[in-house]
Amino acid sequence: MENLRERKKQRTREALLRAALELFTTRGYEQTTVDDVVAAVDVSQRTFFRYFANKEEAALAVVELAVAHFVDAVRGRPPHEAPMEALRQAVVQGWDSLSDVIESVVPIELYLRMYQVIESTPVLLAAHLRRSMEIEETLARLVAEREGLDVDTDPRPRVVVAVFSGVMRVTERQWSTGADAGLDAMRALTVSYLEQVGPALTGGWRTG
Repeated sequence: MENLRERKKQRTREALLRAALELFTTRGYEQTTVDDVVAAVDVSQRTFFRYFANKEEAALAVVELAVAHFVDAVRGRPPHEAPMEALRQAVVQGWDSLSDVIESVVPIELYLRMYQVIESTPVLLAAHLRRSMEIEETLARLVAEREGLDVDTDPRPRVVVAVFSGVMRVTERQWSTGADAGLDAMRALTVSYLEQVGPALTGGWRTG
């Protein structure tokens, strides 16, 4: 009986999430109210707030799911990998399973459209960047733990995570404003930018 109740709760949450993202991506985030979302699912406002604190939390929910998947992937990388390589491989090798994680909640196409809404909506972008800063700290502490370092006395974990996060942020921005908004395009762009980290930091740029 308990499992049945939990499955029903999960289905309700996912229905609310899909409805919210569909409305945010077609009507606009600011133009969509909680009343619009609950009307689409035929539940009460009270039900919505049982699962989400506000519209912002619903808008960022699938991105948060993807971030949690990435952090878990970093945590599972082999201990012999250097920090930047562990971060890079967590993205590259975790890509296919990330798609499965997202598809278990919403269609991947809806997730990609929502990402573009986040990039183009100031209040959501601000919330996304604020959350990214919190994730950077989590990753820095994870890197420090892997390397046996004290994150508060050795600057390297935060530096390497800052470099990685900066590259990922550039990738997000370039993808969201590009002509191809597909998943393959996002993956290819991410891989190509991450591969440039070493040459960009240590190589000679001048060709003349």
